[in-house]
Amino acid sequence: MAKIYVASSWRNKYYPEVVTKLREAGHEVYDFRNPPDGSKGFFWKDVDENWENWTVADYRKGLKHPWSEFGFKRDIDAMTWADTCVLVLPCGRSAHYEVGLFFID
Repeated sequence: MAKIYVASSWRNKYYPEVVTKLREAGHEVYDFRNPPDGSKGFFWKDVDENWENWTVADYRKGLKHPWSEFGFKRDIDAMTWADTCVLVLPCGRSAHYEVGLFFID
């Protein structure tokens, strides 16, 4: 069976069901909400409680935060591990960016 990276949004209500169905079908699935290393999934609020009001400069600074870098590396490692990627809509720019990165050779 396939190793699948599922890209979506934290707010997507269909995401957990997609992960479950893929696993029931025998696939290995990377679940960004419940990473296999046992840590919690990445939340911008763990970098800064006020993240929703960031300016572009704040966002650039936030990308350098150790937790941001850890979350990014974990997702990149999961994309490298996976055979294919599934995008669960609706989702935002981050998930679309991940899909784009996944398919770069």
